[in-house]
Amino acid sequence: MPDYDYQSDTRPFSQVLVDIGAKEDPKLYLGELVNAFGERGFGALMLFFGLMNIAIGIIPGTTTILGAPLLLMGLQLATRQDQLWLPRWALRRWIDRVAYRNGLDTVLPRLTKVERLSKPRLTIMTSEVSEVLIGIVTFLLAIILVLPIWGGNLIPALIISTFGFGLMQRDGLAILIAWCAVGLLCLAGLIIWLAWQWVSPYLLPVWEWAQSLPANAWAWLTGLFGA
Repeated sequence: MPDYDYQSDTRPFSQVLVDIGAKEDPKLYLGELVNAFGERGFGALMLFFGLMNIAIGIIPGTTTILGAPLLLMGLQLATRQDQLWLPRWALRRWIDRVAYRNGLDTVLPRLTKVERLSKPRLTIMTSEVSEVLIGIVTFLLAIILVLPIWGGNLIPALIISTFGFGLMQRDGLAILIAWCAVGLLCLAGLIIWLAWQWVSPYLLPVWEWAQSLPANAWAWLTGLFGA
């Protein structure tokens, strides 16, 4: 894996993303991204991997590459690690740079608009306790990301992206919005579970009856023609 010496801390995050895509190397290594985001650390990488899961997560195999590092980020953020650590094998994982550029074209216009509106505020939402809670939720959402659920990566990736953006920009309003989205997701899950608990006693007998139809029909036809 080649070495990179991006000095990204003085540039807007959106510009860093564009500069990464401009490299000629067809392989975009995870180690390159860690170097590129510098001291932006956890927030920048959470935002990046969340956005990429939204943009190119439909490509087979990419959710594992893009979602697995978020598991480690969530754990390390929850345990208050100062610097992100990823194993060497993870740093050598890569995605196609052309696919990256195509995905970036999808999310970049919206990102630049939000970036211009962002500023440090609501500092209580970026406190140490808040970061621990964000790390725990990020870990749980990342589990959903790595599962082979078609379309199941969109909402978790969007929430992780918002958390990451808020941490990177120290924008407590963005983090508050992400927490509201987590609350709505939990509420939706609770409603679905309660609905299933109420409906399942009626649906299961119907399902069992439907499954028995082919066997019953065959037995009826056998008896009819046998007679």
